[in-house]
Amino acid sequence: YPDNIILFRMGDFYETFDNDAKIASSILGITLTKRANGAASKVPLAGFPFHSLEQYIHKLTKAGYRVAICEQVEDPKMVKGIVKREVVEIVTPGTSISEKYLKRNENNFLLSIYFSKDINGISILDVSTGEFIAGDVKDNEILNTILQFEPKEILIPDSQKDQLRKILNSEKYFITTLQDWVWEEDIALDELKDTFKVASLKGFGIDQFYNGVSASGAVLFYLKNKLLKKIDHISNIKCL
Repeated sequence: YPDNIILFRMGDFYETFDNDAKIASSILGITLTKRANGAASKVPLAGFPFHSLEQYIHKLTKAGYRVAICEQVEDPKMVKGIVKREVVEIVTPGTSISEKYLKRNENNFLLSIYFSKDINGISILDVSTGEFIAGDVKDNEILNTILQFEPKEILIPDSQKDQLRKILNSEKYFITTLQDWVWEEDIALDELKDTFKVASLKGFGIDQFYNGVSASGAVLFYLKNKLLKKIDHISNIKCL
């Protein structure tokens, strides 16, 4: 996970190492230390108690970082030697659900865009509340839509990132790219139908927004396959 700050669970603490530790120490205001002995004694180290996880993740994502949470997946009492650990979730600026650290009435929107020569698809999701919106917008409406929702993160196909940057101009947003095939209509449609457990999207009123469907499916793919999120609470989608 080279693009993430890795929080590595060690007993009652989450530890960061090497360059991650230097970043965490600076942003979180925690002490930068080193191991007392052994081959890794020169590796920088910074950690915090596990019960402070939500607070510190919020600070890291607010500073514009992705965070990978690496948990112990075995009971240390039942294991001889090193306890097995796995990354169980990735948190990004647009997918943080630290509600108690958000300002009152503030949404944490993740916005997905799919550019097309006819009309563009757009989708907006607040992962913390499950509010999910999709639709199609004209070229001259894209920037106003972005400014309206003030997303914490924008999702875009790899091949379209330069197009997005031209539209944003000097506006600064946290941008995430995914491979273009994620936005293919059939794949996006399957993601939506699988999430909502339906045979078609007619009941949601978005089935005519083909590009909006592509943008929405990409959001769900990103959450489930890239960030390892549980999205059972996302049960509806509305027209923009």
